[in-house]
Amino acid sequence: MVFKRKKQRDITLVGGGIMSLTLAVLINELNPKLKIHIIEKLAACAKESSSALNNAGTGHAGYCELNYTPENDKGKVTIKRAIEINEMFEVSLQFWAYLDKQYPTFNPKKFLKKTPHISFVWGEKNVESLRQRFLALKKQPLFKEMEFTKDYKKIKNWSPLLIEGRESNEYIAATKVAHGTDVNFGELTSQLLKILTKNKNFKLSLNTNVTKIQATNEQKWIINTTNNKLNKKLMHESSLVFIGAGGMAINLLQQMKLKEAFGYAGYPVSGKWLISYNKSIIKKHKAKVYSHVLPKAPPMSIPHLDLRVIAGSEMLLFGPFAGFSFKFLKYGSSLDLFKSIKKNNIKTLIFVMFKNLSLLIYLLKQALMSNKSRINQLKGFYPNVKTKDWTTYIAGQRVQIIKNCPISGPKLEFGTEIIFTKNKNLAALLGASPGASVATSSMIKILTELLSNEAPKSKIQKIIPSYGYDLNKDPTLLKQIRTKTYKQLGLW
Repeated sequence: MVFKRKKQRDITLVGGGIMSLTLAVLINELNPKLKIHIIEKLAACAKESSSALNNAGTGHAGYCELNYTPENDKGKVTIKRAIEINEMFEVSLQFWAYLDKQYPTFNPKKFLKKTPHISFVWGEKNVESLRQRFLALKKQPLFKEMEFTKDYKKIKNWSPLLIEGRESNEYIAATKVAHGTDVNFGELTSQLLKILTKNKNFKLSLNTNVTKIQATNEQKWIINTTNNKLNKKLMHESSLVFIGAGGMAINLLQQMKLKEAFGYAGYPVSGKWLISYNKSIIKKHKAKVYSHVLPKAPPMSIPHLDLRVIAGSEMLLFGPFAGFSFKFLKYGSSLDLFKSIKKNNIKTLIFVMFKNLSLLIYLLKQALMSNKSRINQLKGFYPNVKTKDWTTYIAGQRVQIIKNCPISGPKLEFGTEIIFTKNKNLAALLGASPGASVATSSMIKILTELLSNEAPKSKIQKIIPSYGYDLNKDPTLLKQIRTKTYKQLGLW
């Protein structure tokens, strides 16, 4: 079948999740005349990692996630990562508050819920570690509202489930930030799409798979696609490209043979939740509670018991329980991992696999874990748990980055990373958490590189007032922006 050429676009975004939609709306706000094209392989946007139950729905801000404040070689808590993520989440909140003012159809109440963020630990060593974390963060303006306690009654007041059935002599502690959030990123993505569809310069292609991306002599891109529903092949031309296709971003970059992606590989991880819809339990747990890493588990496996609010319905989620999968997407192929293995990354992949053999064994054990074992893990948070109240749900697929670091050699990354071509006309986002929570900050970084002429500081500051400032070093500005933003979003 011959490819049919379509008209040129200013920027094409591959993938219809929270990342692409956030970038598209930012571009739309700065210059609505630019022609934007989003290509999504599924029948609707936000069906992969952005879908509500495919992620934890935590507004990641470093309030409760203990893996963002690791201890260094000297046993001292480091807080740099928590501060960075908190500032990035503040950018997302400002963006949503701006859109709430601009568009009557944009309704944060449908995707954003004020939900306290709690860190809860047990055992003398973990309690002391949490106390040190609290003392370090409490000094920072961004975290000044954080509370710490070892008092049973106070923790029970914060979340009764954590205490009911627990021995009174158990050594426990908790921190709390009242203005934490639960975010339905699927609903948010849908609302962003509504904004874009009002612009005649926007185009969305669903059921469309990108088969090839190749550069032209004019420093533009030809994107070959196939409509999976109609079995129709089309060829699109675009000045700029953003690849936000989740785990499949690595495969697309490899297909293009970009030097900038040389040596990169992906490590797929599947996930499962325990879910309860029991109202009598839910009313006793109105928070997101994260804890310490369990023995022999990797840093990314921080367990948490969360209140979720999806389409107005409350539920509790516990997990995640990891597993190994060959797929790079939930609706992907079991051949995804094998297709990603190339000459330029096979040594890195093998080295990292052997270096992280304990992680691979852990993932295999998690994949084979019985429901009884999952319930036993939940007992650490909720001693009175009853098996009949909980069911298992398959969560989204994440792909961790594997790369060859010039300093430390081949390594497995647990964050996100942006790759740019040398001439800055293509960008790709790789990796997982904290992902969606910091989408606005990540996409502004891409925007200022790909469309520098369209994104002067003054224009961005009309959307993101804190842009160009360090909020943690300016308590006065922080208070002004938070008061305005949080009031707009109903968080204060």
